[in-house]
Amino acid sequence: MAIFLASGVAVLEPAEAEIFDALDARFSRIAGQLGARPVVSPALLPAGLLAELDFFANFPHLALPVATYTEETTTRLAGQERGAPAPEDALRPTDCLLPTATCYGMLMSLRRQQAQSPRLLTAIGRCHRNEEIYDGLRRLRTFHMREVLYVGDQEGAVEHLRKAEEQVRDLAAGLGIELDAQPATDPFYLGDGSRSLLSRLDPVKFEFVASDGTAIASVNRHRNFFGERLGIEHGDAPAYSSCLAFGVERWIHTLIRTHGGAERALDVVHGSIG
Repeated sequence: MAIFLASGVAVLEPAEAEIFDALDARFSRIAGQLGARPVVSPALLPAGLLAELDFFANFPHLALPVATYTEETTTRLAGQERGAPAPEDALRPTDCLLPTATCYGMLMSLRRQQAQSPRLLTAIGRCHRNEEIYDGLRRLRTFHMREVLYVGDQEGAVEHLRKAEEQVRDLAAGLGIELDAQPATDPFYLGDGSRSLLSRLDPVKFEFVASDGTAIASVNRHRNFFGERLGIEHGDAPAYSSCLAFGVERWIHTLIRTHGGAERALDVVHGSIG
């Protein structure tokens, strides 16, 4: 089983790491079938752009800001045998945060761009969330998320999710996983505005939930929110976007639980993927 270095911080052991690689190969294949091209997502996100996306209004509790130590602190620590920072040591902000989702970086990379044809991108990123509770591989402080992003017109964004849902259900069935699709309560925009009301009347995020309640994948319909905020245009109007997301460690957890162990789960994945 995974080795935990701290609460929510795990090292996957060899069989689990093999499952990880085999699963992401399948996720990547699905991304290719959906027409997406691979990119490498950033390890940090600028606070200013996150503010433009209402991140701090909606998800301040998840944020993990990045800071450096001040010169005074580094001077104190330098040369000390087994020196360790103290809670009172001063920090200098970097104005960057660790990503909570992979799609943010991909969307930011399209900022102020105009396209006549849709853009489809995919990336796997290490994501980080400050949670109240961590629970094995089901809920981690740092984890991996593979996303498949569509940016284009409204009809294409909806069709992207229709195809994505089919792919998720087919993959789960082939791996012996039973799924239930449920509306999620954490879309990209919350609050008291018109978008919040619209999202309650017409849910914009659905999670695919395993039998033990673990959400292992989701489909997210952003409408034209990111197109408006980031100045991404399709034709002469703000672009619509949508994405498919896989929580890799959560799939590993679900496979091991479903099949009674990592080695058996690995056999199932190899047998399914070939």
